[in-house]
Amino acid sequence: MREVVIGLLGAGNVGGGVVRILQENQADIERRLGASVRVKKLLVRSVDGDRDDSVPRHLLTTDPREILEDPEIRIVVELMGGIEPALTMVLDALGRSKHVVTANKALMATHGEQLFSEAQRRGVSINFEAAVAGGIPILRALREGLASDRIERITGIVNGTCNYILDAMSRTGAAYEDALKAAQDAGFAEADPALDVGGGDAAQKLSLLALLSFGQRVDPEAIPTEGITRVRAFDIAAADGLGYVIKSLAEARQTPEGPALRVHPVLVPKEHILATVRGSYNAVLVESRAMGRSLYHGRGAGPMPTGMAVVSDIIELCRHMFAFDAGRPPPEAFATVETATPISLDEVAHENYLCVHVTNVPGILGRVASCLGRHGVSVKRLEQELGGVGDPVDMVVVTERVPESNVRSAVAEIDGFDEVLAPSHRFRIQGPDGAE
Repeated sequence: MREVVIGLLGAGNVGGGVVRILQENQADIERRLGASVRVKKLLVRSVDGDRDDSVPRHLLTTDPREILEDPEIRIVVELMGGIEPALTMVLDALGRSKHVVTANKALMATHGEQLFSEAQRRGVSINFEAAVAGGIPILRALREGLASDRIERITGIVNGTCNYILDAMSRTGAAYEDALKAAQDAGFAEADPALDVGGGDAAQKLSLLALLSFGQRVDPEAIPTEGITRVRAFDIAAADGLGYVIKSLAEARQTPEGPALRVHPVLVPKEHILATVRGSYNAVLVESRAMGRSLYHGRGAGPMPTGMAVVSDIIELCRHMFAFDAGRPPPEAFATVETATPISLDEVAHENYLCVHVTNVPGILGRVASCLGRHGVSVKRLEQELGGVGDPVDMVVVTERVPESNVRSAVAEIDGFDEVLAPSHRFRIQGPDGAE
């Protein structure tokens, strides 16, 4: 039986998951592939560290050259994360005509163009299914299943940490800080959760989704991004009373002017399909011209779901290697990538939820409403908490569909009122059909 030899750069939780899947599913993989996959070496920081018992100690090394310079190793699997030293090692592997599988979203989102170019030059492939939404095969669906269709819009819950926190707040009424601690205790949030709760992780993933959907590379740093740190239990309860749940969504759509992308908390109607995504699960809703809507849902993180996506990429590469002469797969689909800048969202119209924190004095409600009107913001609904004169109260406003710039300027003026006690909370509202 033919054999494909691989090396792993990184043997943490995901690396352990990859090894376990290859071991536990060995017979199935050999039957489907007509070949065996053997892990020869795993790069670790220290061979004495604690790790999954499924990782054999004799395969461990602290020297990346034992993987990168070994001619027997055909596929290098990068699971270290971050930019360096991952970038240097991946370029080294490609330069030696080794195929690469990676789960590194930051690396692919920021240096994908360079890596695709090097893979094309060397006649090898770089696969990265596990970089977005863990075990959900969304990238493969976009690249292959919908290859003949025109993708017009993607809306997704792509960060399990944010969804776990917001779902816990919705179900239990917990404050953000308590829900975050619960996520950390359950292993769904890092000790430093800034990349997740600040929206940066989702922006990196959205950049890759836009690449696969539109063939355009968008710098994650250029994507308008808002985190979930300002979502309060009050906002969750108010949204519920209005018929919504709050979700952190990553959205990309193609317009005649260019791609429109953003990551932000959104009030989603309870009947919307994404409103039912619970816990740490991910879901991506794809809208394409011929297919219409299709939904991809599943576990977005964890050693086994992510490891499964990595192994699926390994199997796909093996099939390519066997199918083409001299082990050369077809040219990399993204050898040439168009770089695009997201369009300004100033004129994008949507309904909004506003919560203005004011001192309860006569005329303040009318003053807020008048200010909104001066900026062209029509009010659909306005409610104010009961309270005595001089008490701090929250005023909830739901606007009609109005351009982004109008709302931003109105909120800026309102927050300058002497009676306003803190910056207003403002979230966009998703329409029932997915429109803003």
